[in-house]
This record gives sequence, C-alpha cells and structure tokens, in this order.
Amino acid sequence: MNPQDKREIERRRTFAIISHPDAGKTTMTEKLLLYGGAIHEAGEVKAKKERRSARSDWMKLEQERGISVSTSVMQFDYKQLKINLLDTPGHADFSEDTYRTLAAVDSALMVLDNAKGVESQTKKLYEVCRLRKTPIFTFINKLDREGRSPFELMDEIEKVLNIQCNPITWPIGMGKSFRGIYHRELKSIILFKESGFATTEAEEVSFSDIKDSKIGEVIGDDAHQQLIEDIELLDGTLGPLDRNEFLAGNVTPVMFGSARTNFGVNAFLDLFCKNAPGPFPQKNGAGDLVAPTEDLFSGFVFKIQANMDKMHRDRIVFLRICSGKFERGMYVKNPRLEKEIRLSHSAQFMARDRSTVETAYAGDILGFHDNGNCRIGDTLYTGSKSICYEGIPQFSPEFFAKVDLADPLKRKQFNKGIRELCEEGTIQMFIDPRVGDQDPLLGAVGQLQFEVLLYRMKDEYGVDVKLRSQPFRHARWIRKKDASPVSSADVKGTLQFYEDTSGYLVGLFTSDFHLEWAKANNENILFMESFLGNPQGK
Repeated sequence: MNPQDKREIERRRTFAIISHPDAGKTTMTEKLLLYGGAIHEAGEVKAKKERRSARSDWMKLEQERGISVSTSVMQFDYKQLKINLLDTPGHADFSEDTYRTLAAVDSALMVLDNAKGVESQTKKLYEVCRLRKTPIFTFINKLDREGRSPFELMDEIEKVLNIQCNPITWPIGMGKSFRGIYHRELKSIILFKESGFATTEAEEVSFSDIKDSKIGEVIGDDAHQQLIEDIELLDGTLGPLDRNEFLAGNVTPVMFGSARTNFGVNAFLDLFCKNAPGPFPQKNGAGDLVAPTEDLFSGFVFKIQANMDKMHRDRIVFLRICSGKFERGMYVKNPRLEKEIRLSHSAQFMARDRSTVETAYAGDILGFHDNGNCRIGDTLYTGSKSICYEGIPQFSPEFFAKVDLADPLKRKQFNKGIRELCEEGTIQMFIDPRVGDQDPLLGAVGQLQFEVLLYRMKDEYGVDVKLRSQPFRHARWIRKKDASPVSSADVKGTLQFYEDTSGYLVGLFTSDFHLEWAKANNENILFMESFLGNPQGK
C-alpha cells in the first residue's frame, strides 16, 4: 500500500455513542457534529425546503416519538482526523441494532445522566463492549442540573461495570452552583456560562498551581477550597491516564459537561483525538489477523436500511471497511453467493443525507445500494485469499406475533415489506416448514419493534396489517453438541419447531418449565439464546 493511502487509514477514527434513553445521547451527537463543522445548527443542515436531514434521528417516527429506533451513520473532519460517528438507539427494545453497530466500531462513548448514573440499558450495552474489549470513553452529562456527587458516580461505574475510572476533567459545583470544569491534564479551568454559549470557545484560564489564590477570585473561595480537596484526593490515588490500559478496555477516561449547552463537548473531542484508536486488525475465520493497511479490500455488512429515500424505494447496505481501499465501481466477492457483485452506487452519510463517494479506506463506514444480494454479517473482499469475518449474532426474541393483511389485494407489497424489514433486522421471522412462508411467525426483542413494524408497513409500503400475539415465551436455536446435523426428531419436549430465514432449526417454548425440561432431557442438544450461525450462510 502506498504511503498516502496508509496516512488516510491512520487518520480514521470510528466510534459509537451508547446510553440509556434520555441520558442526552442524541443531543451529544448533534453537538459533536456542530463542533466538527458538519452542521451549523443543532438538528438541521442546509437542505432543500429546510429539510432537517442532518438530524441523527432522521426517521419520521423517531422525530414524532422523540426516541432513536435505528442507528445513524455520520462522518466529519476534526483536527486532521476523519471521524465516523454512529448514533445508536438507546431504548432497550432496539438493542439488537446497537449490538450490530458495536461490531463495526473501534471505540465507544458512554453517556450518563449525572442524576441517574449507570442505568439498566447502559449495563447491557457496556457488557457488549466489554466482551469485544472495546475501549470506552465516559461523558457524565447534565452538569447544569442538580445530580449526584461525582465521587459517588465514579464509584458506581467501577462497581457496577467493573472498570476503573480516570477523570480527565472534574466539575466545579453542580446545577445552579455549576461554575465549570477543571482539566487535570491541562491544569486549566474552563468556565461555564449558559446564556449565549454556542460553538464559540468557553473562557479557559490556566494555572500552574491548583492552590493559586487567583482561582478563588474566579470561582469563589468556597468552590476553590472544595476543588483543591477533590483534586488532591484524585491526584493522590490516580495517576495520568494509561492509554494502553484504556485501549485494553480496563480504564475509562471520564469527562463532565452539559451537551445541552455545548459545555465540555470540545474538551471531549480533544481528548478523543488524542487517545481514540484507529482501525484495528480484524480476525479472519481462518484465525489469522487482517491488517487495515493490507492492499486488498475487505469489509463486513453490519446494517441494512430499507427506504431511507422512500421516493426511490432504496435498500442501503452499510459496510465496515476492514482493510485496504475502496474505489467506486469495484467488484468484490460475496462468498455466501459464490459470485462477484459491483459496488457502483456508493455513498457516505450524514444521517439521512448522503453524498457519492469515490474512495474510502479501512475504518470508514460505507453505504451502497443493493438489490438483495447482501445480508447482515456478509463478508465482502477482493483478491484470491478467502476472507470470512465473524458474523453478527441474532438474539432470542421475547415477543411473538402472527401478522394479518387487511387488504388481500396488497399481498405483493406486504410480502416485500415483511421481507425487507426482516432483512434489515427490524424484526425476526420464523417459518413453519409444514406451511412455508405464507404464515410467518414474527419475533421481537421489545414490544416497540412491533410498533415500528406497523408504522413502517403503513408509511413505507402502504399496507395496513394487524398483529395476533402468540403464546411463546422463548426461542432457542437448536444444535447438537457434536455439531452433527440436527432435526426436530432429535429433540424431546413440548415445543414447536420453526426455521429462521437462513434455514436453521429453532424451538419455540410457551413456558420456562418447558424450556428447562427440554434442557434437562436432551443431554446432547444445545438450546442457544443467541446464535451466530455460519457468517456466510448455511
């Protein structure tokens, strides 16, 4: 690979933002874009008819409900770096989309509400990061509102998430008494002012000594004395950030601020640019590592989105580039299909808004128009050496329903809508092999996924559907422990057998008792709550 292409790869940074709902994740996303110069006003961009297409919540349903239901992909430049930012759904009902996204990033930003600390969805998402050893930044948000002690919050993070905190900035007061933050690395105080604070730099005052009496003149004597005690305690127990420990996922650098008022966002971006990792080598199915600077192109599909542009009924496949350089119009191999496909209609995104891209590099997130060739988890590559990256797991649904079509004359639109929404992971579909796909069983991790299904079938496909709730409690992928072929005749118990869209056997249970009985009486069978399958298909 030539030196210029290597430099392009080295300046890539790809990260996701994770949080519990209402912690300020989407606000933080838009303020990062604001500082990165990607948008000029939070929530909008220059576009025809003042369309608010740079919002990370670009889907009409998201704007109406005030929640994120789909990962948004955005890219911007900041301090010589090309940053790919993925804003993930915070609501637990859409956690599958977040799990898939976390497979495509090199680091993550965890946003916490300073009054609520570590919440349930935060724990689930952090666990995914921990299993993948993804480096985590932490931003404790809403310092302009009353909240918990920063020491209490850090103690909770360390105990609940089992990760060591290293605060880079430290709050001076909170809520009505919030005066700003002290930057431990820069030995400076960034002063807070709510009124009129936008993308302009906050006032920053540097001091060589935390005990300098001039600090008291700026923030008040009481706040100064408290700051001295806090920093002496921190410096006495914590040294500077160990970047190697951070990259190993053992330490999280913590910063404080208020995304609503843009305060602390710029300081976080500077810390991110200094410490965030570039593209990692990816493990091939053969066990070797594929370096991002290898000449040959490769990547994997982690997301599919239908109807981002309803006028053209498009189907966009999102690819994390793992190695090499992408050039528009290139041919790549899809081993699951055993054929080559051409990546001609390629784009990079600012939420819904897109621009044609001629070249992209390892670390970038690339979208391209697809007519149904690709599935989530597919590996695409060039060259003669076979590459197969680990697939993205499916998770057991907790809610099940059959679907009825209100107007039989719209069967074609109905079939297309159900198929496309299943392919992009909005819902899961299971087929009874005795009757085929005419009466599919739909599964969802959360009830809101069904609401999204109903809304999008009507809004995007013009089809009214009704759901009939089904009595199942658990879905388990069924495999033999010795990996030999398995059929329904091999399994004892009270359950119904279906197949997923890849043809793998799935058992449906109506109660905890029936599931536990089956586990106890089928010693040679695995009942899998999550399932990877074969990354390139059955």
